[in-house]
Amino acid sequence: MWKKRKNAVTIRIMSAIHKLILYNTLGHKKELFRSRKGKDVGYYTCGPTVYQYAHIGNLRTYIFEDILKRALILFGYRVKHIMNITDVGHLTSDEDTGEDKIEREAFRQKKTAFEIARFYEDEFKKDLKKLNILFPDAFPRATEHIAEQIELIERLEKKGYTYKTSDGIYFDTKKFNAYGILWKTKPHDAQKSDRIKTEEKKNNEDFALWKFSLDKARDKSASSSKRQMEWESPWGVGFPGWHIECSAMSMKYLGEEFDIHTGGIDHIPVHHTDEIAQSEAATGKQFVRFWLHGNFLQIDGKRMGKSEGNFLTAEELQKKGFDPLDYRYFILGTHYRSPLLFSLEALESAKNARHRIVTHIQKLLQMPRSIRAPRGGKELDKEKINQGFRNAFTKALADDLNMPQALAVFWNHFEALSHPDILWADKIMGLRLGSIKKPDPPKEIKKLAKDREESRKKRDWKRADEIRSEMQKRGWNIDDTSGGPIFTQEK
Repeated sequence: MWKKRKNAVTIRIMSAIHKLILYNTLGHKKELFRSRKGKDVGYYTCGPTVYQYAHIGNLRTYIFEDILKRALILFGYRVKHIMNITDVGHLTSDEDTGEDKIEREAFRQKKTAFEIARFYEDEFKKDLKKLNILFPDAFPRATEHIAEQIELIERLEKKGYTYKTSDGIYFDTKKFNAYGILWKTKPHDAQKSDRIKTEEKKNNEDFALWKFSLDKARDKSASSSKRQMEWESPWGVGFPGWHIECSAMSMKYLGEEFDIHTGGIDHIPVHHTDEIAQSEAATGKQFVRFWLHGNFLQIDGKRMGKSEGNFLTAEELQKKGFDPLDYRYFILGTHYRSPLLFSLEALESAKNARHRIVTHIQKLLQMPRSIRAPRGGKELDKEKINQGFRNAFTKALADDLNMPQALAVFWNHFEALSHPDILWADKIMGLRLGSIKKPDPPKEIKKLAKDREESRKKRDWKRADEIRSEMQKRGWNIDDTSGGPIFTQEK
């Protein structure tokens, strides 16, 4: 109970000293974060389109969003977190053209669209668990919220924001004066349609709210002649546009106004811009107060992505000998708003650094308490050091989630940190350091250690070194301390 009270006091002190500052894409600057309702935060993260495995570039964004959530919790906020599952409506072009990605993959694999969606949704959730990403409070699926999406489109229709083409129901962006508020400059690749006749689409930036189902005779790009995912609507049989689903689901679970919406920077020019337009046009209220966006993971100087064909998955990294948490540590070393160049060599360095932390904790768990926490003046000095560490770590985190600086603070204090302080930092780092147990070497290793100790007593240093080498060949290291031998495992 005392430890819980002490931690609560520490959080209050840290949050009083340091205020959480976040870069808000909406204002194009860092801003002091304040929630709409005291300590309650409504938080929406754009989830995956479940037609293929998530690649590690996608997962970088989810790690950044996880750090943000952990930071909010550390600063004493109660976070209601929603992450959607896009299982319909995301076309092969973000510009309302081409096939539905899930329908196309279903045709390719000779499965149903629902089978494809559920399989890759499950695989995505496995990746989140591997990376120790905290699950949201809900994973709403687009296909299970068709009624909410139709209702939102009807609200827009009644207010005069929509028009009909042969292809679907579109949002008229010229009628929404604040369209493009997330842009610093107008993107060069703003939406353009290469399928709908220009005389049908009023403005290049207009986007689909509802798409009509077309047979193969009319839709030359379709792989199959019949859509699997389609619904009745007031405008005809079809399916929702990609953008409307996030607005409908976020408002259902978080309300028409909420605090934070996140995603990758590729969502800024189209998806998030369109979300703001349709949501605020429908409600007349500010949709979201803080928008945060993570930058790309790059490989060979190019953005990692499915369309580029240069991506790796978490499972592929495991096959190459990396723990998913090695990748998580790698991500922590670069600020979320900066591009990050990926290489296996850099990931190997991250693996080594994480292993150093693991072995240090293994040593701490084996040390007698008298060595871990010396009494008297030294203990007071240690407490002072640890308070300084928590203060500096929190300060870095408060500055727009500056994890590279927080990691630098961690390593600067590393050798002096107590086990509880390391676990406190891991509430943000998320490396599962609390799951590390005191090593329990097998009998043959313990016997070798005992033989080595006998050799040391006889001052047979050569034999002692030979035994150490034999232990290392079998994957174990041994260190001599005043409290006895300490075991650690090789990577």
